[in-house]
Amino acid sequence: MADPAPAQASDRDLASVAEARALARRAKQAWLELAEFSQERIDAVVDAMAAAVTLQAEALARLAVEETGYGVVEDKVQKNLFSAQKVYNFIRPMKTVGVVARHEDTRVVEIAEPFGVVAAVVPSTNPTSTAIYKILISIKARCAVVLSPHPAAVKCITRVAEVMDEAARRAGAPVGAVNCMTTVTLEGTQELMKHRDVAVILATGGMGLVRAAYSAGKPAYGVGPGNAPAFIERTANVKKAVHDVITGKTFDNGVLCSSENSVVVDEPIAEDVKREFLAQGGYFMNAAEMDALAKVLVTPQRLPNPALVGKSAVSIGQKCGIAVPAETRVLLAPLEGVGRDYPLSIEKLCPVLSYYVVKDWRDGCERCKQILRYGGMGHTMSIHSQNEQVILEFGLHKPAYRIVVNTPTTHGSVGLSTGLDPAMTLGCGGYGGNITSDNISPRHLLNIKRLAYEVAPVVSRWDRGGTAHGSLDNVPRLVAAAPTRMESPTGLSASTLSTRIDEFLGSRGFAGGRASAPGTETRPPLAVDQKPLDFVCEEDVRLAIQSGRKLVVSERAIVTPAARDLGAEHRVFTVAPWRG
Repeated sequence: MADPAPAQASDRDLASVAEARALARRAKQAWLELAEFSQERIDAVVDAMAAAVTLQAEALARLAVEETGYGVVEDKVQKNLFSAQKVYNFIRPMKTVGVVARHEDTRVVEIAEPFGVVAAVVPSTNPTSTAIYKILISIKARCAVVLSPHPAAVKCITRVAEVMDEAARRAGAPVGAVNCMTTVTLEGTQELMKHRDVAVILATGGMGLVRAAYSAGKPAYGVGPGNAPAFIERTANVKKAVHDVITGKTFDNGVLCSSENSVVVDEPIAEDVKREFLAQGGYFMNAAEMDALAKVLVTPQRLPNPALVGKSAVSIGQKCGIAVPAETRVLLAPLEGVGRDYPLSIEKLCPVLSYYVVKDWRDGCERCKQILRYGGMGHTMSIHSQNEQVILEFGLHKPAYRIVVNTPTTHGSVGLSTGLDPAMTLGCGGYGGNITSDNISPRHLLNIKRLAYEVAPVVSRWDRGGTAHGSLDNVPRLVAAAPTRMESPTGLSASTLSTRIDEFLGSRGFAGGRASAPGTETRPPLAVDQKPLDFVCEEDVRLAIQSGRKLVVSERAIVTPAARDLGAEHRVFTVAPWRG
């Protein structure tokens, strides 16, 4: 008898693909309506969604922990409120409809256009907070959204979508503005990302998922692993630095990709730092304990074991046969290097820190680079220091695009404890193979079209008579246009040719090898108080004619066509001599 399992898996894949197609088409129709919303209408929808999901922050946090087994309810409540309130407050004033900017100096007007349907892939580590955030920034940009949940977090992510969709529709959003897949497989997610009605992808997850997003043939914002190091330099406030590292690493049991994964300590304060870690709940493992932990935590693919992701330090110790005190908050693994020979140097997504001591900040700089290269390029790191020069050196030379100072990497990177744009999707730029290094906001889901007015009149080679610029750039074409006659089979003499050219240039307003537009003349050096004009319009010329005065223009002045013609007729222009 045939095994029914493959057939069932195949049926599930087909169902997922069909759902992805249906939701993408549904979202496309909704987007066509959303794209016509005014700023007031779209803001009303965003306001309603944020208010509704704020009331559900705790319930959604509990649902996420129950379904995934990852993290801490209290911390997930904070993350949900971060997305529902802080991200909301940041995006609320943004203008995302119609004219969003006017640049009077360059005469450019910027107009916002929504990207289209967003395919939003949501991870299991931060499911509800990421879903809230991605829905808010998508709708704010007038983009319909289709969520593809991680299979281990379908229920809690679906609930977020339901709450926010209901609120959006009450506020006037079209049916299909917010969508969520419920039958989720890899094939279904790939179909969603590749579907012709999807315009852009927001992908948060492992490197395999991010690579799939970038290969889907669509614009994509993908974010992978972090492996963030924290450097504690000799001038740091040791007690606060250790507190910040532990706070960041234990927040939601370390499931954020920007949480600290390694501590790099300046040798002169190494003993102080170690004592402070012990005082604040750190447990330093010996070689045997590190080996036991590595065998359980690190998979052959050099990824963290999902069974330990988001678990507490005490729980991890128990599962690995390590007897740790009940008050232990983080496990620390003193290592000598980074890479495959040091399994615990990977991104760990739980309260485990690799621990290094370096002789000075330069060695610390190199060690942090090594850690980032082993799975965290372009993401995040922190430095704890009072030495502004050292802080700047780290900013200049580290391959990370969020270098937070004297604060936890977890909170600093997302803009909770720093002035960075609040976001749950953090670009890693070229270092991490991403298209941007920004914290992603509604701005990244907008296309900007531009009205650009002429600021420099264009003269083609067919024009005659020069321009008010008096530029020598016109000389070659004018000379080329000069009438020439062959006086004899052997051609003109050099002196005759020179005379003919001078006569022609003179007839076209060029004097002494310098070009002048019709209606202009050169004059002696200006007095100090005579400032040449850089821009002349028709009204300027009319006023000059009425007052019987000349207009002194610079050699690179911009003169409107109407002003040029009127000025040539009344010969009111004078070209200022070039001053180098």
